[in-house]
Amino acid sequence: MASEIAKKTQGITTAKDMRESTQIIMKPYANWEEYLTPAPLSIAIMGELVYISSKTDFSINKNAPKDGYKYIKYPESFRACLMQVCNSGWGAFNEAHKSMDQIRLHTSTVPDYMKTAVKTLFHGDDEVVRALLPDQLENIRAIADDCVKLADAAEKKFTDVINIIQELLEACVNAEHFYGEELNEIKKKLEEAKMREETSREANERSKKATKRMEKELEGAQENYSKAIDSLPNGWDMIGMNLAEGLTESMTSLVNGLVSIVTNPVSQMCQASRKVKNACDYVRGKDDAADEVDKINIISKSGEILRATEILGKFIKGEDIKWKKLYDQKKKCSNTDFTADQFKRLQSDLQRSPDCDPKLKALHLCETGINICQQLAKFAPEGQCSLDETKVIISNWKELIKSARAFDSKSKSVTKSPSMTPKPPMMYQQENKSEGSGKKSAGERASENAHFRIEQTRAQLDKTRELYEKCVENMEKNQKELTDILITMRNCEIKEIDFNTTIKMLVKGMDAMGRVKEQWEKMVHFFQMVSNIVKVSLSKTLKNFVTTSEKTQKLSYNGKLFSKDLLYNQAFQASNIASLVHMISDTYTEVSTKYLMDRVSSLGKLMAMDKSKPEFEQEHLQLRNGCDEAQRGILQLVIKNKKDFERSADTRLEKIEGELLAILPAAAPEETKAIKEAVQAGMNEEEEASYY
Repeated sequence: MASEIAKKTQGITTAKDMRESTQIIMKPYANWEEYLTPAPLSIAIMGELVYISSKTDFSINKNAPKDGYKYIKYPESFRACLMQVCNSGWGAFNEAHKSMDQIRLHTSTVPDYMKTAVKTLFHGDDEVVRALLPDQLENIRAIADDCVKLADAAEKKFTDVINIIQELLEACVNAEHFYGEELNEIKKKLEEAKMREETSREANERSKKATKRMEKELEGAQENYSKAIDSLPNGWDMIGMNLAEGLTESMTSLVNGLVSIVTNPVSQMCQASRKVKNACDYVRGKDDAADEVDKINIISKSGEILRATEILGKFIKGEDIKWKKLYDQKKKCSNTDFTADQFKRLQSDLQRSPDCDPKLKALHLCETGINICQQLAKFAPEGQCSLDETKVIISNWKELIKSARAFDSKSKSVTKSPSMTPKPPMMYQQENKSEGSGKKSAGERASENAHFRIEQTRAQLDKTRELYEKCVENMEKNQKELTDILITMRNCEIKEIDFNTTIKMLVKGMDAMGRVKEQWEKMVHFFQMVSNIVKVSLSKTLKNFVTTSEKTQKLSYNGKLFSKDLLYNQAFQASNIASLVHMISDTYTEVSTKYLMDRVSSLGKLMAMDKSKPEFEQEHLQLRNGCDEAQRGILQLVIKNKKDFERSADTRLEKIEGELLAILPAAAPEETKAIKEAVQAGMNEEEEASYY
């Protein structure tokens, strides 16, 4: 049964399946529509600014800064400033289209490099791996570095537009063109823009910290595995594999979690007012010293905690304890000592993290695990204990497995990691070769675990659907707000378009540009992460693979094979992120070609035309209609993509349930209830804030 479940699980978690799962789970977070829908409105707003600038002009140079303006070139002419905004916006969209097209082409080659790297790992001996793999991984890193430069260039162009608008608004405030509520509103918008910049800087700092954390944890994984294997009891080869699986799963969750931090929209992070921000800073300073990277690192250890808890469960069957398996007569020690050591190792790692709610929960799980090990070890030499004590031990373990599953479900929710993951390739090969009672004992709980993973997948996809629904609703709301200001402007007679209306458009234009710019900030961080993963693989994991001691050769799954699995895991994670970005870049390029570039060209033409000629009015009307058409086209695409997303999520769940449920025995009602309760507790959104 266990081998059949493992085979089916491996069959529905191929590299292609995992890429698709990642795209489904990340859809609400890497949501390109959120950034592209404001684009036609940005262009339309700039078109209206060109039109307005043909009718009125005045100076905004009163109360100018002592050192002069940093971005505005012509403060004596408001009309010239508006034209500068439009010209800069035109350049930004042109640069974005070129950069995204090149990113699309670059990322399309990553899967081929990944295939070559996998072939080398699978079929090459140590010398071949050392000789060929660095160059193959270097190809992926070179692509990532090129894409960082491309994304950086596009992001800088949008930053330039926002800086010009921001300085223009500040100049208008200083020139005392506003009074009362309008002045307060503009100041609030400028403050929000500065908070956005601050949040962007914080995101860069998080990205640097994430790299260091990832390097440290990947290096530690090799060391932790080696230490654990040295203390592994005889005949526990399969348990060693379970431990390794937990370690690699933690690495996957860590990387996915760090990617999820990148994809958190900057707009969401800085929507709060300064009052809320100060309150959060106060609370964080008092009770919560951990930031997002720290928390992701803590909660990503859920896989290891759950595996250790499952290992402990091998000594429990129903309402009885397997006393004969508990005590090693030769070494005169309890076999729970190994599991206790794993909990203590995790406890020690967690103690080094800053204090926060996830840390307290993880430490509590480890402490509970250690206590159960000590209880079992106390009675192991005699091979028995009272009925009441047996009930307490078993009850404590059941509560621990339930809590560990809830913590793992929370981890999957927060890190956006797929619930169903394949075993690393070398481990899967060795597991299939293994024979005897070790395999049987390791697979005793395979059926229960499969039911848990199915329920976890179902809950995760349901939550993803709900989040995506909210994303689309939020996008439509933002769209309406931007469209309303445009309709108001278009309904005004040209003589009625006063300075205040123009300023309102500039503010909305800055908002729209800010949303488009977010996409490029994310792109930069995406590719920095790909590059960093490969650098860690080359500098740390490959080095460990070369220097791994031969003392673990007595095991079928040894340190060398674990290193290979780690290398595969890292290369796959890099490829997975590149695949996610390829999906975004491919769609962006298609939408930009269909709906944006013609309008951008029309904007450039409008800026160059003689405003007194009738052709100017005609081109202006054509740009208006073109932007409206683009708006409708993108919204239709959003609706289509939403349906495709729902279909993909349904198909994925049907495939998992269809393949696994067909071979699984029906779970007992109390077991089903316990699994559902654990998963729902983990997927509960009420506690989500404590993990960010």
